[in-house]
Amino acid sequence: MALSNRNFNFPTSIKFGNGRIKELADHCKAHGIKRPLFVTDKGLAATDMVADIMADLKKAGLAAAMFSDVRPNPVEENVLEGCKVFKSGKHDGVIAFGGGSGLDTAKMIALMHGQKISIFDLEDIGDWWTRADASVISPIIAVPTTAGTGSEVGRAGVITHPVTHEKKIIFHPAIMPKVSILDAELTVGLPAKLTAATGMDALAHNLEAYCAPFYHPLAAGIGLEGMRLVKENLAKAVKKPKDLDARGNMLVASAMGATAFQKGLGAIHALSHPFGGLYDAHHGLLNGIIMPYVVKANRRKIEKDIERAAAYLGIKGGFNGFLKWILALRKEIGIPHALKDIGIDLKRLDEVAAMAVKDPTAGANPIQFTEKQYKALAKKCVTGDL
Repeated sequence: MALSNRNFNFPTSIKFGNGRIKELADHCKAHGIKRPLFVTDKGLAATDMVADIMADLKKAGLAAAMFSDVRPNPVEENVLEGCKVFKSGKHDGVIAFGGGSGLDTAKMIALMHGQKISIFDLEDIGDWWTRADASVISPIIAVPTTAGTGSEVGRAGVITHPVTHEKKIIFHPAIMPKVSILDAELTVGLPAKLTAATGMDALAHNLEAYCAPFYHPLAAGIGLEGMRLVKENLAKAVKKPKDLDARGNMLVASAMGATAFQKGLGAIHALSHPFGGLYDAHHGLLNGIIMPYVVKANRRKIEKDIERAAAYLGIKGGFNGFLKWILALRKEIGIPHALKDIGIDLKRLDEVAAMAVKDPTAGANPIQFTEKQYKALAKKCVTGDL
């Protein structure tokens, strides 16, 4: 590979450890946030955990308010409603709390509350991010409660377009959180199925970043070590939900995946985005189901990389052994084998393929699949024909 100019960027300040949510108010104050808008989803908003955090913020003298109108696959309307609450409450920063949907919506509110353009004018295309007025973007403190998306260390968010149902990646460097708190105690209550699905999302990020065909050895190394953390901890976290070491390692693996995927993602995401937008299915679960089909389809380009990864991970059998490990892990933690098992049918394959080939993640897949090839691959994912 001929080396060319590349820009390498790494993430926000990370505060890792059990119980560190107690530092939240201090981090807000350190970054000039006096009136934070606490953004999360409705399920978390109703928990004692969130009630305790809000009480701590107010006890520390912060004028905190909450916004929780967030869908599992966030849409523009969620962001617009959040911006109204942000402005009416005269807030000066955002606490992003929850899984990927809560974190992404929070980051979009911090980005958009003072803009005069549409959120979709800031899609991650070329230099579109320069269209935003950076001076009105508010600071963000991020606190993940799932180990999956890694949005707490990223400069983008995913929002579903209301008309096309396409998942759009919205980007701006200023929405990288100032601080991210990784507190495993906050993830203990996550149900086993969500622990499994979000964990497969983390694995997909690390795996696709590692295999992406671009020169970024820093990200490739992070992706490889992220895969090791998933291999050694995901099943433990699913089966023993109070294992704080396993959950802590999965939080780190998740952040590592989002750090690494600046190198690129690929066809796992290019397919999961349209399936998620059209069927409103869980993103991590989709990634987990789709993963082995894409790995096999990419074999001729990634076999040597996967052989190296298998050796590092202690998996025997090279590429075939690695593929068997993915299938065994999915079975162990309850991830279905085919999309039909979660209610997805063959009726919209043409739409899926047309959206997949245009998805921004498709450009980093090791093989540039055609629309026809994406349709064939999508059909295999639905029917279970590996």
